[in-house]
Amino acid sequence: MKLSFPEALTTSILLATATSVSAEPAKFEVDEEHFSMSFEIMHIGYAPVMGMFRDIEGQFEYNEETGELNSGKLVFKASSVFTNHDKRDDHLRKPDFLDASKYPEITFVVSDFEKTGDNTGVVTGDLTLLGQTRPVDVNVTLNKAAEYPIGHEDYTLGISAEAVINRSDWGMTYGLENGLVGDEVRLRFGFEAIKDSGWF
Repeated sequence: MKLSFPEALTTSILLATATSVSAEPAKFEVDEEHFSMSFEIMHIGYAPVMGMFRDIEGQFEYNEETGELNSGKLVFKASSVFTNHDKRDDHLRKPDFLDASKYPEITFVVSDFEKTGDNTGVVTGDLTLLGQTRPVDVNVTLNKAAEYPIGHEDYTLGISAEAVINRSDWGMTYGLENGLVGDEVRLRFGFEAIKDSGWF
């Protein structure tokens, strides 16, 4: 059936509007109950010490249709560092390392995102540590996107991510000169993010 010009124009406008609406980004809140963040760093060359931060919060805006990550931020409480050794954890909170009393928060703010596959990409962001900000690339994998089967039953993303940084880039140099503590830090993340259905 051939449409008249007014009908065709109206149809085009409706289709454009529908596409625009469907392409809107959604806000996702990191589920604090399902967020794991670990780090590894060599100790005197013998073996890596493994630890984590136990107090984390975050959110981001993501468009599933276009694959665009518009914004995002993660906040780690420096004092929540945990390596399963009280004396070492106390030292990590001191000025030699995290200086948690002066810099209580470690933040990562998304600045760019590049898709590398159907469910993979590289997130570039600004990591602020010890009052200094440096760019970091994080490799991310979208493991699953679906309605949650239990509990809240909201639409949820499951994500894995990893990155490698040199702590000296942020001025954390304790133990480097005598080889007591390595410079390279391996970071791994695994978390679930819940779609905010009330945000548009």
